[in-house]
Amino acid sequence: MTSTNPALPRPTALPDFPWDSLTPYRRRAAEHPDGTVDLSIGTPVDPTPEIARRALAAASDAPGYPVVVGTPALREAAIEWFARRRGVTGLVPAKVIPTIGSKEAVALLPGHLGVRPGDLVLHPRAAYPTYDVGARLAGATPVPVDVETDPATWQLPDGEVVMVWLNSPGNPDGHVLGVEQLARIVAWARARGAVVVSDECYAELAWAEPWATRGVPSLLDARVSGTLPDGAPDLTGLIALYSLSKQSNLAGYRAGLMAGDARLLAAVTEVRKHSGLMVPAPVMAAMTAVLADDAHVDAQRETYRRRRAMLLEATRAAGLVNDEDSVAGLYLWLRGPERMSAFDLVGAFAELGIVVAPGDFYGEAGAGRVRVSLTETDERVEAACRRLADTDLFQT
Repeated sequence: MTSTNPALPRPTALPDFPWDSLTPYRRRAAEHPDGTVDLSIGTPVDPTPEIARRALAAASDAPGYPVVVGTPALREAAIEWFARRRGVTGLVPAKVIPTIGSKEAVALLPGHLGVRPGDLVLHPRAAYPTYDVGARLAGATPVPVDVETDPATWQLPDGEVVMVWLNSPGNPDGHVLGVEQLARIVAWARARGAVVVSDECYAELAWAEPWATRGVPSLLDARVSGTLPDGAPDLTGLIALYSLSKQSNLAGYRAGLMAGDARLLAAVTEVRKHSGLMVPAPVMAAMTAVLADDAHVDAQRETYRRRRAMLLEATRAAGLVNDEDSVAGLYLWLRGPERMSAFDLVGAFAELGIVVAPGDFYGEAGAGRVRVSLTETDERVEAACRRLADTDLFQT
């Protein structure tokens, strides 16, 4: 029998998975006699709150399929959380659904909304790579822009702008977009019929004023979105994403939220129904529980605040400089001497047994920088600080 090569898989437009390039640096770091300190990936290491584990266990007898739109209890808990913690009022159940973490939502949302080849999807210059990947999966063109400037000055290629991604606080840079800038981008996008989507998963981790006291503004805040005649926020063309991975150490549960324009969420829900994208019932029970509890969030924030202060002091003493606008989020955004590229910095950290992420992973704006995560245990963070205190690898 004559056989031919199968037609699939065909090449995709996806870039290489960036984290694979860290393999030799991880290997080098592992040779340190006191072991590796992994500050590269922002994966939580602290215990999942007891309130979540109890709720998960209590709901573990779940023989039936869960509902795509989420349980009524979860949607109400999300609505109350958005009002209490994010200053977002006027949500109703049709304006909020759960997602399987936030990364799948970022990657799949362009396709769920019908983005297609030839469309332009804008995202921050220094950005989580999945905004770019999601556009490519839909066949669209990802375009990095400086979201902190007047959108009227953005230099764009030919094509129709259909989606604008925002990320505030930003990953990797920790920058926060204020109400005025958010509103300016919303007005610019609405004038073109483009949807604005804001990834707000670090919103509970603000370190500097005014954000630490007032809170990080949400895209769905009425001061940003404008209001309808009844005073409710006008969410037309707007979606916000949130994740419980960071605030509640639920990364292993895959627990996220999508809220905003009911018309857009209805379209997304139809695709998710056909695709079987459902958050498991026990996970939804855990989400419902943690959304109603602020104490564990406050405690986790203080843990990250303490680790951040330690790492800031140690990296500063070693000759590294944090971005002065990095005022929120889960990372330091460090620059070294002019002579050192991002991967030079990664290599120097690896010599100390510390793994960090090169800024190149996050676009051209990350050249010469590294991202340092706060997600290691206190003992490992202390070990990293001791090693940084004894090095001259970053001195000019």
